[in-house]
Amino acid sequence: MAVETKYVVVRKGEEKMTFANKKDADAWDKMLDMADAFTDWLQQHQPELGEAQAEALGLLLAEQKDAVQHILRTSKLPESVKGEVSQAPEASAETETEAETAAPEKKVRAVKAA
Repeated sequence: MAVETKYVVVRKGEEKMTFANKKDADAWDKMLDMADAFTDWLQQHQPELGEAQAEALGLLLAEQKDAVQHILRTSKLPESVKGEVSQAPEASAETETEAETAAPEKKVRAVKAA
């Protein structure tokens, strides 16, 4: 007989997710805390927003935390989001030789002034 340790994230008495290690369970719990904070903030500033919509938006913002932080820092979409949004069927019609000869873009890193 095998013994397994499982970590269960419980919210408002409801099991949300089960994990095999504590680190992943803690990260998920932290993300849910962030989603709750976003939901409360959205409901305070947009009272006409329904509770379900506020929860969905709060969860989306929490799940996409890195993209949100990038947008707040740079006022631009992250490269990974740009590629998903701008990739239209016409964009994929580029030939292999054009793709191979295109110069790679230089990435610019924002630096905070001291």
